[in-house]
Amino acid sequence: MLTLARGIRLAGPPKHLPLSRRGFAQTSTRRLPIDPAAFVQQGKKIVAIGRNYAEHIKELSNDAPKEPMFFLKPTTSYLPSGGNVEIPHGVNAHFEVELGLVVGKTGRDISQANADSHIAGYALAVDMTARNMQDVVKKKGHPWSAVKGFDTFTPISTYIPKAAVSDPANLQLTLKVNGVTKQDGNTNQLIFKIPRMVEHISSIMTLEAGDLILTGTPSGVGPLAPGDHVTCAITDSAGKQLASLEFRAVQREGGYSFQP
Repeated sequence: MLTLARGIRLAGPPKHLPLSRRGFAQTSTRRLPIDPAAFVQQGKKIVAIGRNYAEHIKELSNDAPKEPMFFLKPTTSYLPSGGNVEIPHGVNAHFEVELGLVVGKTGRDISQANADSHIAGYALAVDMTARNMQDVVKKKGHPWSAVKGFDTFTPISTYIPKAAVSDPANLQLTLKVNGVTKQDGNTNQLIFKIPRMVEHISSIMTLEAGDLILTGTPSGVGPLAPGDHVTCAITDSAGKQLASLEFRAVQREGGYSFQP
């Protein structure tokens, strides 16, 4: 037992845990509840599914995965609507519009049957990608952390409550650059559906309340240049707009410079 001021006593970490994990166990049980609407401020990770639309796989000449493939993005990459995506020098930055799933309940080894109960709501997102960097690291077998993880590389909408979405498997995603439509796809085209994504990810790592799952992008991805204005929308099957998102691309001053 641990004794604190004023006689308050707390149970210590389980003795069967290694010493390296006892501190973690103690602090993790004292976390405050997460507000799903504040996932941008409170979430701990972004889990992004890749290659989940057949036409997008074709346009980049990739192989279709046999199971969901994913990578991680830092939460420091979030950019609220109306902000500026900062493109580092030498980077060919591509846009990828996506449906985001906001995790509302922590879980591990979540079954497909229970997947929906762990989703609190949704968001509209853009997974910015340093495409020329990605081409290099893919050939070398290196991870995508730098490719996807720059600050401002995850523009994100406001939270969409679960009650506002009657069918997440039938949502239209659109992205325009300077008023010209570049991406126009529907979540009914997802190769791996939402329950399968949740099941697979949680079989590998615990999904925690406040985490965001990016579900993949439809075809039409392309480059942005400094000065480009991007607008995105997500609508339901009745044509009702659930959220919008906009940002402008700017040249980053200083910092990283890509030199292949």
